[in-house]
Amino acid sequence: MIIIGAGFAGLAAGIYGRLNGYRTEIYEMHNQPGGLCTSWKRNGYTFDACIHWLVGSSPESNLHNIWLETGIAPGREFVYAGEYYRAEGADGRTIIFYADPDLLEKHLLAAAPEDKKPIKDFIAGIKMSAAFDFASEKEPLLTRIRKQVRTFFTFMKYGKEFRRWTGITGEEFASRFSDPLLRQAFREIWIPEFSMIFLFFTFAYLSKRNAGYPIGGSMPMSEALEKRYRDLGGVIHYNKRVARILTTDGRATGIRLIDCTEVSAGRVISAADGHATLFDMLDGKFLDKKIREQYDTWPLFHSLLFVSLGVNRKFDDVPVSISGFSFPLKEPVMVADKMRDRLPVHIFNQDPTLAPDGKTSVIIMLESDHGYWKKLAEDRAIYVQKKDETARMIIRLLEQRFPGISDQVEVSDVATPLTFERITGNWKGSFEGWLITPKNAYTMMKPMEQTIPGLQNCYMCGQWVEPGGGLPTAIMSARRLMQHICREDGRKFRTE
Repeated sequence: MIIIGAGFAGLAAGIYGRLNGYRTEIYEMHNQPGGLCTSWKRNGYTFDACIHWLVGSSPESNLHNIWLETGIAPGREFVYAGEYYRAEGADGRTIIFYADPDLLEKHLLAAAPEDKKPIKDFIAGIKMSAAFDFASEKEPLLTRIRKQVRTFFTFMKYGKEFRRWTGITGEEFASRFSDPLLRQAFREIWIPEFSMIFLFFTFAYLSKRNAGYPIGGSMPMSEALEKRYRDLGGVIHYNKRVARILTTDGRATGIRLIDCTEVSAGRVISAADGHATLFDMLDGKFLDKKIREQYDTWPLFHSLLFVSLGVNRKFDDVPVSISGFSFPLKEPVMVADKMRDRLPVHIFNQDPTLAPDGKTSVIIMLESDHGYWKKLAEDRAIYVQKKDETARMIIRLLEQRFPGISDQVEVSDVATPLTFERITGNWKGSFEGWLITPKNAYTMMKPMEQTIPGLQNCYMCGQWVEPGGGLPTAIMSARRLMQHICREDGRKFRTE
């Protein structure tokens, strides 16, 4: 098998392929593993572009097994922060989203007693989601049966509520609050178009200590996947961009690289960008109505702008959190392509490995339009100038919250949506593929086809066939695909 892409899905496909006796080779366009699960180093600082929390960090979780199978869990140290996020107000108040739902409820009611109804609804949604206890295939048979029965009755009990919350967006729920800071806080902690049900499950995982931050961040996890794959005899070719998937008589027969080298294979698995796979590598020749509709109409996760700073400061006065905090600006200001009246800041003071002793890695992550940066990049000098201007602007704005920080910044780095497109190939710089909204939730939550219409021996795995994105779904997508291939060949699927 040839596997295109050495991100989480591609490496996992290689791991499960080797575990089941298949000879696999991975071709990766970048010079390192991980895809979007990545970080980079600048003058002693590490800037992480991905991980905030890892669902399945708890050994009691049904998802923990996939991290064991793929080599990520062993030896991994996790930090469990007591706070998810903070929203600071101009009036001196602060809204804190605690990981503990009881503490969270008490705090929110004290902050805005007039919003008791939506606060109670929010906490009830978290506790509803926490009631689900999904079985793992590695558990003893009787334990699995008991959990499956409990899950069935939990769905029976909460089915109506589950469907109701799936149909409510983050923006719709935020609008229910009369307190302006609380309303703003709920707008910040969740993607406005995303269904609320997924926020509930996030907090449910946090409350169960099943979504910890792995010390070292993203790259050590990607390197662990790579090591697991190589230890199983897998082969990886870096700096090898695939231009075409070769086909003959409706069958995939191999790949052609951009240097025109051709490699034959019995099967081809693309764990690369979905749009590039179907419309470029296959020239748009194998599309049915359903696939065309997906790429024509389904919304994407927003593309992002990362401004990373290496700061000669410890930030001991800022509580450790999972997703950072935001503060109000003195007046709205244009940063890159959008007016901003608040600034989100993620201080990685929970991870001393990301900066020299006594110093801290800080990241400001902003939604930013891919088309804006693509237009700027038509003139390389203007593009670079805008990146530099953006970094300087962010540092000036941080002075409003941290006076004197300008003199403490030792390193600055800006990654635009084009940066992520360049290193991962992600369509329009989208960070996690398809965005699940109430309009498409039930369609997108169903398992998508991993085969390609009209083409045999060619498959896809990863976020473009697993809506909602995230690292666990990338691994599970590869696992699901290899189970399918084993069934095609009459083999028993193995995970050891």
